[in-house]
Amino acid sequence: MKRWDRHGGDVYAVSRQTGRSLEKILDFSASINPLGPAPGVRRAVLNALPRTISYPDPDCDALRHALADRHGLSPQYFLIGNGSIELIHLLPRALGLDHALILGPTFSEYERSMKLAHGRVTRVHASRPTGYQPPLGRVASAVRTVRPRVDAIFLCNPNSPTGQGMQREDILDQFGTLSRRGIWCIVDETFIEYAGDQSVVGAIPRHVRFVVLRSFTKFFALPGLRLGYLVAHPSVIERIQRIMPPWSVNSLAQAAGLAALRDRRHARRSLAFMPVERGRMTRMLARIPGLSVFPSKANFLLAELPPGNSAAALARTLRRQGLLIRDCSAVPGLTERTIRIAVRRPRENDRLFAAIKDLLI
Repeated sequence: MKRWDRHGGDVYAVSRQTGRSLEKILDFSASINPLGPAPGVRRAVLNALPRTISYPDPDCDALRHALADRHGLSPQYFLIGNGSIELIHLLPRALGLDHALILGPTFSEYERSMKLAHGRVTRVHASRPTGYQPPLGRVASAVRTVRPRVDAIFLCNPNSPTGQGMQREDILDQFGTLSRRGIWCIVDETFIEYAGDQSVVGAIPRHVRFVVLRSFTKFFALPGLRLGYLVAHPSVIERIQRIMPPWSVNSLAQAAGLAALRDRRHARRSLAFMPVERGRMTRMLARIPGLSVFPSKANFLLAELPPGNSAAALARTLRRQGLLIRDCSAVPGLTERTIRIAVRRPRENDRLFAAIKDLLI
């Protein structure tokens, strides 16, 4: 299986395959803030270059304190990683997870991390008739009936690749009870900035078995620097640190993260842009006969192609034109006609819409 079949965003492989330069590829397969990183990030990275002659701060102290100020918690509640993906893969080993319940269809790395740690996985999938709304109401029943006993639950909010969001209180109602029964509740909030005030980070001091994952990849547009963080009780942070490689986060990434957090103006512009352009893109795609677009709280759209079409075939054809979309046909719980499209700038979105329309109508 090629890497772009798993996650999208591998413009380098597509460049090699198609002979196109990176500049001539429009990537709708990776959901990155279309306004790019905050203006001060580039300057911060350049200023940090002289520090690359020394090892990076292994504790990411300045960044942890900045995140602590942002979330109103002590720095001891934060662990910085080489992207949230590193932290996802550390969790099963650090917490001794044997059997995880995963609310899908969702990000494949939760399951992969469990299997690499020789753990089991049970999936509870949302259904198409509900618009793929995550099935929180079925969690308690699954925990009671699934054997062997479930010791962790993975939930993504807003969910990728479906874009559906959940209310903070609904998550706390379901997961609070389960955490008190000894079940780890792992919530991936990679896209939470786009969903408003729905984060469960503030509840972590009351729930020792809550773990929240966050990322600088999507909203802060820093995928190439690999920067993410985890919020959990200090005792949990210590368990994860014991198996974490030293110097996991480089100096340039730490500097970029600090600059990104400081620029509130860029964050406000990004949040104002997304619902407007996402709505316009939804309306455009909905004009294609037979194509269904699902509601989204994130910076991407999940769509199902008209009957008789294949997501894989459409993705291949668009790729030859230098347009990358996410083929979701292999995602458990979705259909062979399902695609995910990142929301980019208006002119770029218009180009993709025109190409899809020409191929489907």
